Amino acid sequence: MKKPKELLGYEKIEKYDPDNLKKLQYHYKEILKLVGEDAKREGLQETPFRQAKSIQFLTQGYDHDPQEILKSAKFKEDYREMVIVKDIEIFSLCEHHLIPFIGKAHVAYIPNGYITGLSKIARVVEAYSRRLQVQERLTTQIKEAIQQTLNPLGVAVVIEAKHLCMAMRGIQKQNSVTTTSDFTGAFERAETRAEFISLISSKFS
Repeated sequence: MKKPKELLGYEKIEKYDPDNLKKLQYHYKEILKLVGEDAKREGLQETPFRQAKSIQFLTQGYDHDPQEILKSAKFKEDYREMVIVKDIEIFSLCEHHLIPFIGKAHVAYIPNGYITGLSKIARVVEAYSRRLQVQERLTTQIKEAIQQTLNPLGVAVVIEAKHLCMAMRGIQKQNSVTTTSDFTGAFERAETRAEFISLISSKFS
């Protein structure tokens, strides 16, 4: 049946390694048994398969090269003012507990002869966040990919995130937010950094 025109281009596409899918499915079934569940009961019969698919989707960033993403839309342009992509949603897994942390990334760079497609900045964030991560390393990886690929006059990255490992276990503080930042070049100057912070804090209207 032909799809309605308004749905074209919005189909969810997921790719899985079939060998890994089988291996992961087996291990998740064993985990269910180890926590005291009956892996054969109706509600859990398909859980190992679903979880095997889920973990591959959540860690698909290992299959993506952030620098190649930026290079795929790298253009010469004589523009030397700040370019900011803010409020980029982040969904990642804390490598210490395999529990999600969620939040937003704000990324800026000042071109030095080259720009990249705006969506590529968000794709770089996605490529690194869809891996087992810590927020500190994620912040630096985004900064370094942009700096090394575009060689701009400066890069700024700020990430604000809630860590469910802090909310669900351990200290169990539900409302805490962690902020990390990293800067290069022009953004190491106080006035440039202040302008960036002001712009990402303002609301677009």
